[in-house]
Amino acid sequence: MSDLPLILGIESSCDETGVALVRGCELLGDSVASSVDQHVRFGGVVPEVASRAHLEAMTPTVRRALDSAGAKLSDVDAIAVTAGPGLAGALLVGVSAAKAYSMALGKPLYGVNHLVGHVAVDQLEHGPLPKPAIALLVSGGHTSLLLVNDLATDVVSLGDTVDDAAGEAYDKVARLLELPYPGGPPIDKAAQKGNAKAMRFPRGKWGDGTYDFSFSGLKTAVARHVEDADRQGLPLVVADIAAAFQESVVDVLTRKAVDACVEHGVSTLVISGGVAANSALRALAEQRCRDAGIELRVPRPRLCTDNGAMIAALGAEVVAAGLPPSALDLATDTSLPVESPLAT
Repeated sequence: MSDLPLILGIESSCDETGVALVRGCELLGDSVASSVDQHVRFGGVVPEVASRAHLEAMTPTVRRALDSAGAKLSDVDAIAVTAGPGLAGALLVGVSAAKAYSMALGKPLYGVNHLVGHVAVDQLEHGPLPKPAIALLVSGGHTSLLLVNDLATDVVSLGDTVDDAAGEAYDKVARLLELPYPGGPPIDKAAQKGNAKAMRFPRGKWGDGTYDFSFSGLKTAVARHVEDADRQGLPLVVADIAAAFQESVVDVLTRKAVDACVEHGVSTLVISGGVAANSALRALAEQRCRDAGIELRVPRPRLCTDNGAMIAALGAEVVAAGLPPSALDLATDTSLPVESPLAT
């Protein structure tokens, strides 16, 4: 293991500044600085605020990651950084920092894909990913179903959200229910005390024969339910609404993910991204995967949210595959397709 290159990973696509050091499938050091508290009063991420927070946090976060790994910058063999997708200004801060470290250290630079990083991070928890695997990526900005033949070279998109991402729907519904931002944890907590059968909300693109997702109609259905209750002077049973909403989301996510595994003859499902920390999603995925004879792999919650470990993990795969480094004029790409694990 000590013969493998030491990869420094930098993540700054949204509101977390993440830095980590990885050797092979081993996470040696990790540090995350979040600006989420600065966005709470706006009810969502403000790009300019996030960019400024990255600028202030980058150097201290790199230092903490090195300290936690017991390493020095001179020990680093390569630098991986999120080149996209993400917020333009936030990405620019991370890529600029990575370029500076690359030039100062004389080490190769690899611009990698944020989405594929969410899948690669599972290897730090469960070891090498079987080939092929199906990955369900669920976060505030993305809901995607992927066929992963090789993390570094061959990732295929099977389906994506056509409107709101699952995490975005959680945030919007939380606002309707006057729950805190970000909406995922408070809705999950409220749902555990509610009755999901008290009402039934729609399942977007439930049986359309695709692996795409849609959550905008679900959000609208919840909004109409809240408006109707208000108009009739009826009390809102927040726990029941949260439970019914959450059941609708996880029902569609897990059904399509398991169907994709069966159709493609794949026996491993990885669920990653911030929403993968959701208790109902994990429980239903475990049940349906067990019934279908599919191995379920879900990273621990800290690795599900945006972090430098995911970028370092993908960087390690790219280096191991012998792919050429990115040029120092590497550009950010806010809509980098998932089929491009390495940005060029």
